[in-house]
Amino acid sequence: MWVSTKTTMPNRQLHTPLRSNQASSSSQSFISKLLLLLTLLPLSLAALAFVLQWRGGITDPTTRWVPPGSHQFPGMESSSLSPISHSSHSDCVNLGRSSSSSFPYYHHNWKFDYATLLKPKICVTTSTSAGLDQILPWMFYHKVIGVTTFFLFVEGNAASPEVSKVLESIPGVKVIYRTRELEEQQAKSRIWNETWLSSFFYKPCNYELFVKQSLNMEMAIVMARDGGMDWILHVDTDELIHPAGAREYSLRQLLLDVPGNVDMVIFPNYESSVERDDVKEPFSEVSMFKRNYDHLPKETYFGTYRESTRGNPNYFLTYGNGKSAARVQDHLRPNGAHRWHNYMKTPNEIKLEEAAVLHYTYAKFSDLTSRRDRCGCKPTKEDVKRCFMLEFDRAAFIIASTATQEEMLNWYHEHVVWGDKDIKVKLLRKGILARIYAPMAIVQGLRESGVFSSVIASAPTLSKEKFLMSIDSSNSSRAVASESLHSRKVGRTKEYQSTVRKILDIESVVSQEGAVPPLSPPGIEDDHVNLHA
Repeated sequence: MWVSTKTTMPNRQLHTPLRSNQASSSSQSFISKLLLLLTLLPLSLAALAFVLQWRGGITDPTTRWVPPGSHQFPGMESSSLSPISHSSHSDCVNLGRSSSSSFPYYHHNWKFDYATLLKPKICVTTSTSAGLDQILPWMFYHKVIGVTTFFLFVEGNAASPEVSKVLESIPGVKVIYRTRELEEQQAKSRIWNETWLSSFFYKPCNYELFVKQSLNMEMAIVMARDGGMDWILHVDTDELIHPAGAREYSLRQLLLDVPGNVDMVIFPNYESSVERDDVKEPFSEVSMFKRNYDHLPKETYFGTYRESTRGNPNYFLTYGNGKSAARVQDHLRPNGAHRWHNYMKTPNEIKLEEAAVLHYTYAKFSDLTSRRDRCGCKPTKEDVKRCFMLEFDRAAFIIASTATQEEMLNWYHEHVVWGDKDIKVKLLRKGILARIYAPMAIVQGLRESGVFSSVIASAPTLSKEKFLMSIDSSNSSRAVASESLHSRKVGRTKEYQSTVRKILDIESVVSQEGAVPPLSPPGIEDDHVNLHA
C-alpha cells in the first residue's frame, strides 16, 4: 500500500501542472479569438455600410412606413443618387441643380399635393400684380408651413399668360382675373351699401387698392367656405407668416392649438430692416427685422424710439397693426385688408405673443420707383394725401417722382438701409431688432432644390386660342381698371340699392365700425399722453 501510494503521488504531481497549463492556454486562445471577432465585426459592418452608401442602395427604414402620397420631413426622401428613385432623364436634369437635400420637394412631390391630409385646412387670399420671381417663393414658403389653398386675384404682370399658366398648374391654387365680369359682379356687393368701408370709396392709389382688396376678400370667403376651409388669411406677396411659438415651425400647428372659442387671431407685424441697397430677392437675402410694439416692453420701445426711427415719420416705415387669420364661419366678412369681422356678432380675437407676419417693405431699391409708377398723383404734399394713407409712403413717392437716381439712392441709404453697425448691435441687444433665419433658409432650400424651376418647366404650354383670349381679357381689364369700381357703383339702380338696404336692416345686428386701415405704430407723443393720463 505504501509503495503504491508513493508511486501514484508523483504521477499526480507531474500531470496537474500540465492540465493547468493547457486550460490556461485554451482560455487565452478563446479570449484572443473573441477580441479578434469584436474587432472585425464593427469593421465589417462599417465596410458594408460604406459600400451600400457608395452604391446608393441604402434606404431609411422609416420611409417604408410613410403612406403613399403623404408629405415627409425634409431629408426623409430617398437619396437623389439612388437608381431606383429617378429615371435616367430626371438624373440628367438633376445634374444642373444643387445636390442639397434640405428641401428636395421638386422630386415627385414638389407640388405639395397633400391638401386632404392636413388639419386644419388653411387658405390664403391675396391681390397681386407681381411676377413669378416673387409669387413662387411666397407661395411655396406658405405651403411648407401648412397652407393648402391659395385664392390669387391677379392683374398686371401676374395676369400675363406666361405667369398665369404657371400659377394655374399648381395644385391648390385658384387664379381669379380682374375681368369686366368680375368687376360687374363686385359692383353688386353689399359692401357698397354699408358704412364700414365708405370712407375709402372714390379715392385713388392706396385707397382704391384697399377697397379692391376688401371686395376680393369677400369673394374669397365664399370660395373658402365652399372648399371646406377652416381658416382664412389675407397676406400680401411681400409678407410671410412667421409661426413662432408653435411646437413646430408650422402655421397648421399654430392654428391647431388655438382654442375653439376664438374666432380670429392677430399676427403683429415685423418690418424688414435691409442692410444693403442691392437686395434682389428679399425672402432669400434679408434676415434682420424690427419687432412690433406688441412684442416689446414699453420702456424698451419708447426708450430707443429716436434711434429706431432714424428721422423717419414713425417707428415703422409703413403699417404697424399686423394682419389676422379668421376661422371660416357663417356671416364672416372682411374689415379691410388687415382684419376680419362678422355681421352677426363681435368676434372673439386673440393676439399672438410670438408669431408674426414679416413685412418686406421697401426691401429693394426698385420698390421706390415701382410704387411711383403705379400711382398717378402729383408729387406735392397736398396731393399725395389723396393717394397714400401713411406718411412714409407719401415722402417716398415725392422723392421717387422728383429726385435724380443718385439723390434717390442717397435718400434710400439715409431712410431705409441700416448701415451703422454700432446702432444695429445696440438695437439687436435691446431686442428692437431681431435676426430671423427660418424663412430665408426655407426659401433658399426650395430654390436650390429646384422647386421653382420645376413648377415653371412643368406648366402646360398655352394654346394659341387661350393666349389670345387671355390677351383680350387682360386688355379689357386694363381699359376699365382705373374707373371700374366708380362706374359700377354709379351705374346701379336705386331699386337695387333699396333692396339691399332692406336686407341689411334685417340681417345686421352688429354696429358697423369703420374698417381697420393700415395704421402706424405708437409714436413718441403717445407715450407722453400715456404718462400724463
